[in-house]
Amino acid sequence: MLKIQDINVYYGNIQALKGVSMEINQGEIVTLIGANGAGKSTLLKTISGLLKPKQGEVLYEGQSIGGKAAQAIVKLGISHVPEGRRVFANMSVEENLQLGAFLRKDKEGIKQEMKKVYELFPRLLERQKQLSGTLSGGEQQMLAMGRALMAKPKLLLLDEPSMGLAPLLVKQIFNIIEEINKAGTTVLLVEQNANMALSIANRAYVVETGRIVLSGNASELTASDEIKNAYLGGH
Repeated sequence: MLKIQDINVYYGNIQALKGVSMEINQGEIVTLIGANGAGKSTLLKTISGLLKPKQGEVLYEGQSIGGKAAQAIVKLGISHVPEGRRVFANMSVEENLQLGAFLRKDKEGIKQEMKKVYELFPRLLERQKQLSGTLSGGEQQMLAMGRALMAKPKLLLLDEPSMGLAPLLVKQIFNIIEEINKAGTTVLLVEQNANMALSIANRAYVVETGRIVLSGNASELTASDEIKNAYLGGH
């Protein structure tokens, strides 16, 4: 579904990604793990069109999308839930969700999507008229995910969905990610909580200083001593 070939991405003179190649098959949950600043968010931003690779190619369903505008990429079926949630604080929950469907014209389909989002996140239904800025961190994360789903993506990019959330909420968010995946959406997940990420992923890539240093089935990586010591608290 997604193939990244040897991409190099820079912020000014600083090289953030160095020859990164990876692929995602339809229906998978793939996770990127690595320390802060390793380049994981940069990779998601490159896929969703917020950053342009200097070299290399990003292929989505066989089509090169490396230089396309972000909205064109959303239209093709890729939605990005950014780190830090980025909800529109002065707009209601419902208005935020409607913005997620901004590029769609099928009114009936949008209604159906809204219904699905409220089924996935009943808390949002209770708060639909409330200003998003007054929601808790967990509710804002649910809203950011719901808003991305309103575009009916085939591929969902999730950047640090559990950041700053209480353990109970983290579990809930991860259950919902699994549900979204079971309903047919492919997921690329960036997550500090490597244990949780590996527990739901099919495959994983380990990113260190802008390079992919390891990849494999999530279960293999969970069992690897190298990964345990570096990312799983040595257990």
